[in-house]
Amino acid sequence: MKRWLIVGFSGLLLGSAAGAMADEGMWTLDHLPVKQLQQRYAFTPSPQWISLIQHATVRLAEGCSGSFVSADGLVMTNHHCANGCLSQLSRGGHNYMADGYVAAKPEDEPKCPDVELNQLESITDVTAQVNAATNGKSGAGRIKAERAVNSKIEEQCVAGDPKTWRCDVITLYHGGRYALYKYRRYQDVRLVFAPEQSIAFFGGDPDNFNFPRYDLDVTFFRAYVDGKPAKTTQFLKFAPQGPKAGELTFVVGNPGSTERRTPWLQLANMRDNVLIPFYGYLSDLRGVLWQYSRAGAQQAKEAQDMLFGIDNTLKVFKGRLQTLTDETFIQAKQKEDAALRDWIAADPARRAKYGAPWADLARAQQRGEELQDRYTMIAGGRGFGVGTRLFADAMTLVRGAAQRAKPDAERLPMFRNANLPAVEQSLEADVPVYPEYEKTMMAWSMEKMRQILGADDAFVHQTLGKRSPDELARQLVDGTRLADPKVRKQLWDGGEKAIAASTDPMIAFVRGIEPTATKLRKQYEDEVQAPTTRADEAIAQARFARDGASTYPDATFTLRLSYGKVVGWKEGDHQVPPFTDFAGAYARATGADPFKLPDSWIRAKGSLDLSTPFDFVTDNDIIGGNSGSPVIDRDGRAVGLIFDGNIHSIGGDYTYDGSNNRAVAVDTAALLEAVRKVYRLPRLADELVQGHL
Repeated sequence: MKRWLIVGFSGLLLGSAAGAMADEGMWTLDHLPVKQLQQRYAFTPSPQWISLIQHATVRLAEGCSGSFVSADGLVMTNHHCANGCLSQLSRGGHNYMADGYVAAKPEDEPKCPDVELNQLESITDVTAQVNAATNGKSGAGRIKAERAVNSKIEEQCVAGDPKTWRCDVITLYHGGRYALYKYRRYQDVRLVFAPEQSIAFFGGDPDNFNFPRYDLDVTFFRAYVDGKPAKTTQFLKFAPQGPKAGELTFVVGNPGSTERRTPWLQLANMRDNVLIPFYGYLSDLRGVLWQYSRAGAQQAKEAQDMLFGIDNTLKVFKGRLQTLTDETFIQAKQKEDAALRDWIAADPARRAKYGAPWADLARAQQRGEELQDRYTMIAGGRGFGVGTRLFADAMTLVRGAAQRAKPDAERLPMFRNANLPAVEQSLEADVPVYPEYEKTMMAWSMEKMRQILGADDAFVHQTLGKRSPDELARQLVDGTRLADPKVRKQLWDGGEKAIAASTDPMIAFVRGIEPTATKLRKQYEDEVQAPTTRADEAIAQARFARDGASTYPDATFTLRLSYGKVVGWKEGDHQVPPFTDFAGAYARATGADPFKLPDSWIRAKGSLDLSTPFDFVTDNDIIGGNSGSPVIDRDGRAVGLIFDGNIHSIGGDYTYDGSNNRAVAVDTAALLEAVRKVYRLPRLADELVQGHL
């Protein structure tokens, strides 16, 4: 098994991946579009350049990207990617998410309770191993075989040291390929600097997914090893001047998930039975959180992280729905699917090999629609404590105890030995728990479950009994001791015996739910997920046979490279320029939220160079998960920090339009100017410029 991605680079660079048009694509590092880069930009990535960007970039395990920007473990990511850490560290009267945080010296860098960084070490093709284990299997047999082979591959990869290594078998091309991604874990991650929320998210929701922007959406972490700053030999040098218009740019990060190769049948089902209902669900939840946050400053602090996330998600969903209801897009997808179906049908050998995957998909989608509400409300936990810490920890403890009692090959992926360090870190994290917030979220979730499943549903009766959701939530939250990390650790270490003996009301409540949830999860896996996966694989293999593996796979929250250039776009009858500057931020400020600059910026105005570039846009192909990705120039230097896309990019889950899809980034010139003159942090500024403490 290849352990290091750098092995075989010379062979990779001789290949071509010329299937995508324009600057489209989120490319895996072992399959880069070398000919396109040569033809369009006269640039050929060397093995050393690829190794640098691979090892200098990191993934935040909870859903963002970042990069090492010094030899002493300094990590650059977004402010909104650090919201969880900032909120968890905000004890007493502090609110670091709103007010920012500055570590004046190394000993002032507090450990984030629940942040893990993953640094990619290698990619290994394991398609043959997975296919050998799963070929010819369906339903429960397929699920069992896939779990067993993935467990075996991941266990061999971590080599008995899951604290150091994280290994994930990743499905690429909808099952056309499988790859093993091996990461180095960093679980001691400390906070160095974060600005105020009002400048990190200046313009708020009105400016979100728009441009011009004036946001300093940045946080600096530091990775530690054995209590000392990590020594990172490969990191991105900081370009003090940022990029210029028209320059070649690369974004290297971990885009979350795209559906560009998904058949229209599945996309239509997703639109009608997932996105639309969930949009309504989140809209209701946003109202509850908004009302809760209006009760006072403490309540606003408790709700701020989730409210921020929901506001962003609602805007994303709106953009996705616009794409999925666009007739031009729909017809193009249907035509694409029909062409591949006709290609299969035209040859008896192809019909025998690939079968009728669209018919299989239709049956699986129909079954999924029938099970959807019960599955999401019960097995997915959405009907009990969405956004709550106590219920989530109880579910992890109860489910984890049962799963760890099984052979590793039969466990849910989250609870395989190779993945347990992340679970244990979360359970042992000493984070604040807010009882009134927990009660509010639990009561609303259970009320929603009763509304969706029906007041006469047997499971609803079993769960609520004679109690109202408010009453049950109050009893569970007031009675549980799971806010104490020591209690959680004791229950985790005690396994099934400790869980069975526990009298904690939250544990007892989840024990009552879990048998039904387990049954539903297995039913959904066997009757929906397994046949969908098998049909997707057949479609992917047919597409490979017809077209060759000439393009990039859909995003999977794994490291990808996109290439493009600094360029604006035409919006209506006017041209949107690619840069903003500090002067524009002061001109846009009104003194009232969300256009209120923090006091630190008001005081510093006279010392700033107001012509300093602030934010810029490129036509790099990005989506959610790329937040915190560095923007890199052809010399491998950091010139910017991705934090958003424009409104046209939201449909990027399903398609890419190079004429107006834009990525939005903070300029490195703005970062240095602000760190030096607004926040007066010469030590941090010098580390960025010099590359070390």
